[in-house]
Amino acid sequence: MVTTRRRKHWGWGFEDEQPSHAEVERAAAGIRDHLGFGAGEVERFVALEDVELPPPRLRPPASLADVCSADTYERAAHAYGRSYRDVVRAFRGRFDHPPDVVAHPADEAELERLLTWCADQNAAAIPFGGGTSVVGGVEPALSGEYAGTVTIDLKRLDRVLDVDSVSRAARIQAGATGPGLEAQLKEHGLTLRHYPQSFEFSTLGGWIATRSGGHFATLHTHIDDFVESVRALTPSGVWESRRLPGSGAGPSPDRLLIGSEGILGVITEAWVRVHAAPRFKASAGVLFPGFGEGARAVRALGQSGLHPSNCRLLDPGEAAFTGAAPEGRALLVLGFESADHPLDA
Repeated sequence: MVTTRRRKHWGWGFEDEQPSHAEVERAAAGIRDHLGFGAGEVERFVALEDVELPPPRLRPPASLADVCSADTYERAAHAYGRSYRDVVRAFRGRFDHPPDVVAHPADEAELERLLTWCADQNAAAIPFGGGTSVVGGVEPALSGEYAGTVTIDLKRLDRVLDVDSVSRAARIQAGATGPGLEAQLKEHGLTLRHYPQSFEFSTLGGWIATRSGGHFATLHTHIDDFVESVRALTPSGVWESRRLPGSGAGPSPDRLLIGSEGILGVITEAWVRVHAAPRFKASAGVLFPGFGEGARAVRALGQSGLHPSNCRLLDPGEAAFTGAAPEGRALLVLGFESADHPLDA
């Protein structure tokens, strides 16, 4: 029997990863000692069975019933992103604006029918990838001009559809998560190497819609450095840019969708540049007396042409809090990768 892990309805991670209340209390004691917070009772999250939501204002037609849900879990889990404010409100069982319906289309045909229904019902359609937004992008807090809200979860569109191994590019559906697309590319000896902090749960479509940045921040800083073309479904039909390895012919049409935050259409797939999987790696942690000294070292590295794959400077406060460095020392996390040559030098 195959079981599907469910994510928490109120915060990051999966339901089966939630520590017990006793474990949380023990962790809280250590956090108080470290940060100097005063004593206080450790809150418990509001269980799903105790969550109360307003009744849905919309009912999907029979033709869409199989891909739509209005149960408490789906509506609560899609009511917020994952900013600190979002997590606190959901933790305390406060869901002021849950979506009326959550849809899980499996292909563009179902998505097209959903958008048509939303237009007919005057319902706001909200694209939803991994739900990791920290700027309120997926919260259905809308004006009264709409009859209701439909959150369209794209995670069933999660496949690598085509691989061009000669040009090192891949056509990937927008609902593929970071681990999901990397596992599929690995079968071809390839990798995307885009690692935003939300990598585990966020999706390719979300990265494109929000113009995300990754931890590997030299050479390939933002998702636009990878995108060759984008395909999206809009209320007036399919929009797709021409796939090109590069172009100097004026403004790039891809930029209409990259960073559009889902307002122009629902991104369904994209061609992206990929790389040969690295065979050689070297990494080191370098301590500095302070953040200023570390910043000067980072600038020198950035201007050296060495192009580290990872170059992340932690200030003394963050480095000490995470146990990565002694008190008062800044830490530079440095890494290099290559698919074709050793990196000992």
